[in-house]
Amino acid sequence: MTTPTLTPPPPAGAPDPDVDPGPDRTPPPVGRNLMTIPWVARSLRSGWYPKVFQIPVAAVFGFVAYQLLAGPDRAHDNAGTALMWVLWWPVVPIVFVLLGRFWCAVCPFGALSDAVQKLVGVNRPVPRFLKRYGIWIIDASFLLITWADHVWGVVESPWGSGVLLLLLTTAVIASGALFQRRTFCRYLCFLGGLSGNYARVGMVELRADSAICRTCKAKAVCYNGNEKVAGCPLFTFPRTMEDSANCNLCANCIKSCPNDAIQVRLRKPTSELWFITKPKVEHSYLAMAIMGIVLIQNVTMLEVWTDVLAWIEATTGITSYPVIFTVAFAVAVSVPVGLLAVASRVAAARNLESTTLNFTRFGYALIPLDVAGHLAHNLFHLLAEGGSVYYTVANVFGAGVSGDVALVGTGTIQVLQFALLALGVAGSVYTARRIVHRRYRTAQRRHATLTPYVAIIALLGAVNVWMFLLPMAHRM
Repeated sequence: MTTPTLTPPPPAGAPDPDVDPGPDRTPPPVGRNLMTIPWVARSLRSGWYPKVFQIPVAAVFGFVAYQLLAGPDRAHDNAGTALMWVLWWPVVPIVFVLLGRFWCAVCPFGALSDAVQKLVGVNRPVPRFLKRYGIWIIDASFLLITWADHVWGVVESPWGSGVLLLLLTTAVIASGALFQRRTFCRYLCFLGGLSGNYARVGMVELRADSAICRTCKAKAVCYNGNEKVAGCPLFTFPRTMEDSANCNLCANCIKSCPNDAIQVRLRKPTSELWFITKPKVEHSYLAMAIMGIVLIQNVTMLEVWTDVLAWIEATTGITSYPVIFTVAFAVAVSVPVGLLAVASRVAAARNLESTTLNFTRFGYALIPLDVAGHLAHNLFHLLAEGGSVYYTVANVFGAGVSGDVALVGTGTIQVLQFALLALGVAGSVYTARRIVHRRYRTAQRRHATLTPYVAIIALLGAVNVWMFLLPMAHRM
């Protein structure tokens, strides 16, 4: 009689190979520390940084504001409109990708908030509701500004753009007078919310050396500041940072740290997105809402949009553009959000986690495609209308010049747009895959979770490609 061979049970405490052992907690790799380069270290520790950038930026900002409010009434002739919407708006997302929230370190609004605070600030603590709901306020304000642009023609009206700047300036002054540090920039600025999301795909990060920080006796001077250097303007403690959303590279912590523990590192683009341990649903929602905004911006620039308006009028009898656009806007914003929700529901059925948790975690994976779509859209304005910046500014000084505003041909623009979209799709798929592999350890759960997200990334990428194939109207 043959005795059956029995497989011994695994030793006590050993992982069961058929059960997901849980997420991978391996810390992110440490990139090259730019603070080891002498001129970089000297520059960031200098009292002139970031003033050397703030001063010329503030001068240009003043010129733009003056032109918007007192210059030509037609956007086509207004240097402020060209500088703001044809040059600055397309370029600033590129800055976010390359340098994170660096723009926020040199933004005139931040400097204005600091000045008001020194003069009349009462330094009240940030209200609890702002800490809790600030990002939702940012989400709502971003949507409202985009809606107002189309309904009231903010971009096409120099005066409308000027009023927008005045409203933002008023909010900055009020915030600086009432609350600590840069409360407006952290909790209320719509561009701050955008830059925070986009900074997560950036190539530069600021982090503290945890080994040095463990023995620090300086009482969090990197956060609180000292008699010479202000504290972190965005309320971020370098030692506990896991993302770059609320770091503007102002270098205050670098200047105040007595132990040289703060590092500025190069890193792989998008790598931060799969190391976030505490994702937030509002950040994922903002990513999808921005994607919807880019979609509606593209749709309304297409020549076919006029035909759509005519069809709606003939079919429904509705002739009010604000009503039609509001409905289209709501649909465009809801579609990406809804697609992510559906994909999260499908994934939740197989990976044993809630739909909300999947939505929250994998919304970050869509940020690379979000950034790519935004850059591709803005690239059209920059390259198809960039000549207007030169002509309008030169004419302010009496040059009397004019000419073709296009910098390159339509074919070249489309090739660059498709290249950006390809990078965005690849970046989002790769990010989703890295999140899946970091979160789940079994092949079955990885595949079941990844598949629905790859499907919506491909769908949204295809929709963007289709729109960029169609003729678009110019802004200027």
